[in-house]
Amino acid sequence: MKGHATMRFNFTKETPQVYDAMLALNTAISQANPDSRLVHLTKIRASQINGCAYCVNMHVKEAQQDGLPDMLLHLIAVWRETSAFTARDRAALAWAETLTRLEDSEVSQADFDAARAEFSEQEVAALTASIAMINLWNRMAISAHLPV
Repeated sequence: MKGHATMRFNFTKETPQVYDAMLALNTAISQANPDSRLVHLTKIRASQINGCAYCVNMHVKEAQQDGLPDMLLHLIAVWRETSAFTARDRAALAWAETLTRLEDSEVSQADFDAARAEFSEQEVAALTASIAMINLWNRMAISAHLPV
């Protein structure tokens, strides 16, 4: 959002049918992802990469409410440089990065293999949907200049 103070448009008001569909999809994706820790980590990481201050702020607060330790939340941006994350966390964060940075390359086979080593096929599919959804939310929030 790069310091913008004025909201450009209110997509919840101007396209309520799209917003309602996004909320319904978000609910379905949440129900498919039983590991809320991974969902929090990947939503925060994708939002950091995309530069969505609104979403980073919101998802950090949600993660704190769900009991994720502050130290862990402070280290998400540098997850590769610390041993604070489990193998599952690391696989999920790498998968979030590769799916969020599609412009950099194809979807990394190594990141998929790492995710598949830690997660079932259903878990990979559900995590992929969650990451895709946060990228959609990020793009809506950034383009609208949602305030933090």
